[in-house]
Amino acid sequence: MSTLLPTLLAIETSSELASCALLRGDVVLSRASSGVRTHSQSILPMVQELLAEAGVTLADVDAIAYGSGPGSFTGVRTACGIAQGLAYGANLPVVPVVTLDAMALACHQQHGAQRIVTVLDARMGEVYWAQYDYQDGLHAVLPPVLSAPAGVAPQGDVMGCGNGFAAYAEALAPLPCAATADAAIMPHAVQVGQLARIAFAAGHVVKAADAQPLYLRNKIAYTSAERLDMQAAKAAAESAQ
Repeated sequence: MSTLLPTLLAIETSSELASCALLRGDVVLSRASSGVRTHSQSILPMVQELLAEAGVTLADVDAIAYGSGPGSFTGVRTACGIAQGLAYGANLPVVPVVTLDAMALACHQQHGAQRIVTVLDARMGEVYWAQYDYQDGLHAVLPPVLSAPAGVAPQGDVMGCGNGFAAYAEALAPLPCAATADAAIMPHAVQVGQLARIAFAAGHVVKAADAQPLYLRNKIAYTSAERLDMQAAKAAAESAQ
């Protein structure tokens, strides 16, 4: 294990793309699976592959990071539940990372963008969006919100990214950034892990029991089915160790 950089396992399942990443020293290993309806079944085998490829166990990991949302209800619950299960079993801290933050970092890495607006399809005719500046690190200018596509209103000259630009192309077309937006950029565990390393170094971790999904839609309580979802994901992660 690196004495300089923490070893992190990151999980991201907030969209149709499920991914996991292992950051160990300067090495980043990752797996991704797209279009799978049940991320809870696909993510654990990918995690086990990563650990085997790196020749490490969860005991060698310093923390478990996960994409906390916003995103699909089922997806963010799955990532949270699996992170909790893995962290419980190995007695590790957990690092929640906002999915739109991860998208903004990817946009900076792939395009060199300094001012970024991320737009993620929230279904039901709505989007999750946020605006960022990248100056010596990523900084939120407008925090994540849920709105109609017409409500996306970035300040100044920005680069756009996220599948919202494809899902609501007509509604977002009036934005100056729409023509050059990269709709292929989605939340990914690699950037979740990279941001989690920064948070971990700053002490921004939570106990497994305190890990929560980030919902932007009004949600008063989990339904019985949703509680079972999280419990099943957590139990599967615990039994996989």
